[in-house]
Amino acid sequence: MSNQKLVESFQPTLQKDRINSLDVIRGIALLGILLMNINGMGLPFAYSDPSVAGGAEGLNLKVWIMNNMLFEGTMRGLFTLLFGASVILLTSGLEKKGAGIMTADIYYRRTLWLLLFGIVNVYIFLWHGDILYPYALLGLTLFPFRNASVKTLFTCAGALLLVGALWYISDYHNELNIQNDGIEIQKLKDTGVTLSTEQESKLTAWTKQKAKHTEEEIKEDIDAKQKGYFSVMLYKVKQNQFMQTTLMYRLWPWDILSFMLIGMAFFKLRIFHAEKSMKFYFTLMTIGYLVGLSINYFETKMIIDSNFDAVIIAKADQTYDLGRLFTTLGHVGLAMLFIKSGILPFLQKALAAVGKMTLSNYLFTAIVTTIIFYGFGFGLYGKLERYELYYIVAGFWIFQLIVSPIWLKYFKYGPAEWLWRSLTYQKIQDFRRRE
Repeated sequence: MSNQKLVESFQPTLQKDRINSLDVIRGIALLGILLMNINGMGLPFAYSDPSVAGGAEGLNLKVWIMNNMLFEGTMRGLFTLLFGASVILLTSGLEKKGAGIMTADIYYRRTLWLLLFGIVNVYIFLWHGDILYPYALLGLTLFPFRNASVKTLFTCAGALLLVGALWYISDYHNELNIQNDGIEIQKLKDTGVTLSTEQESKLTAWTKQKAKHTEEEIKEDIDAKQKGYFSVMLYKVKQNQFMQTTLMYRLWPWDILSFMLIGMAFFKLRIFHAEKSMKFYFTLMTIGYLVGLSINYFETKMIIDSNFDAVIIAKADQTYDLGRLFTTLGHVGLAMLFIKSGILPFLQKALAAVGKMTLSNYLFTAIVTTIIFYGFGFGLYGKLERYELYYIVAGFWIFQLIVSPIWLKYFKYGPAEWLWRSLTYQKIQDFRRRE
């Protein structure tokens, strides 16, 4: 039998083989990730610094505090854990069906198509904060880990997190050196000393460090995104390239790959299967929130007290991964308690439907927010306060929780999932449900 026919003989995960708890928690993560993304979608240069745009007082500040405490990096973290878990789910399922060496063929084809979805999301749908591209690129490294022991997975994840923490520490000391050098050189300049070229360069670096984005820069960014589609597309190319190159290698291997490996370990431990006791999940939630929120509180207070000073933000980032990890574990424990309790079954069913259509809902959000915020649509970019962005978030949540279950009554997959599966298995998949 040819490789083509072998691939076609293996089918995607059937409905009866799906793990409902994974779908529910994936739906929670998908909805939750918009809590943070909406700031990058609707505000200029203000994702992490509300004093730049969107408001930094009153309700706007409270919204920022809530996000920084509970959701910054943690919804992405939850989503990433599930991505790692899905690697084991896919490959183990294929191997049980006798796919053998074709498992790798299917896995890598699936991952490379996801990479293409990410490129389309960035350059066509114009969402520079896309997560599909880094997921796919780093996902290419996961296949050899599918049979690794839980200990090996945790050890590798820990090593990656340590590298990330050390890099954040290095960044802080670099920022501190820029500040200290700048202060000393400014004192010299004030006494009338003629500065050397090197000293002028260091003084300029300190000036840039202190300065937030100017009103001119903010206005330029808003104006550029109030133009037509192709103008906005061209304007965003430089930012997109930064996100997919510099940021890709500075941040994501330690941030994303570590959590993918932890997710693989969690799947092997059957934590996501809702098979552990209520006590286990309660303990996970309690320890996760106790440690994570304590760290996040001190980081948040430090940043606010400094009026969002760049050096202090870098100082707070030194414990960012630790706080994010434990808070994410708290979210896992809480979500699994919710699932095991069986309460609000209608909501759990709706969340599971959102989770089954993760890719479609994620791309849909990117497309619609582009229309909402940019000039070829409603042009709301930079015009809303931070808290007002969450009216839009609520609208997306309501729409997706209502429409996703209705869609799955008539179709087996979301449209993007159907296309992805058809490309992966090199065969047009059944789309409509039959009586």
